[in-house]
Amino acid sequence: MVTKLKYGNTNTFFIRGTAGNLLVDTDYAGTLLGFYRAIKENNIKISDITYVLATHYHPDHMGLVCELMKQGVKLLLVDVQCPYIHFSDEIFKRDRILGYEPINMDDALIIDRKDSRAFLNDMGIQGEIISTPSHSEDSISLMLDNGICFVGDLEPIDYLAAYGENIALKADWDLVMSYNPKIIYYAHANEKVFK
Repeated sequence: MVTKLKYGNTNTFFIRGTAGNLLVDTDYAGTLLGFYRAIKENNIKISDITYVLATHYHPDHMGLVCELMKQGVKLLLVDVQCPYIHFSDEIFKRDRILGYEPINMDDALIIDRKDSRAFLNDMGIQGEIISTPSHSEDSISLMLDNGICFVGDLEPIDYLAAYGENIALKADWDLVMSYNPKIIYYAHANEKVFK
């Protein structure tokens, strides 16, 4: 079951598995109260969130990760993301009011993409995590076997023609489409439903 949470500029998704639950993306630092309201409205508690997974480490996707980790949520970090986990630290430091603390990578669970299917399966979520680096080198997408896909900031497929010869973007969409998606969930756009 997927619950879409909207409490800022970034769509956040809560995926319920049979043995654990996954939060995909968070919003910017400083949106914690809005996050609390959104989960309460959907009958979700912080303790229901087993792992948080950022589709990439830009500020509007990982701003609450450290806050959630302090409350017992584990960070799921994919191998290709490790060099970028502190990408947003300098951006957040400029606004002291946010009280942002950098993520301690030692407290993250790091998995290799090739092991993602087995890891997710242990949570009772059937699918896998793939690299979709056309937006940023650390961008990943979550592809569920039921056809529900989460692509973060991957440029919407409807705009693909506007990007002309963008080989990297086309390669990402070719890979995503090879999973025969039924619904694509974006971080900043309405979902795309395939009939």
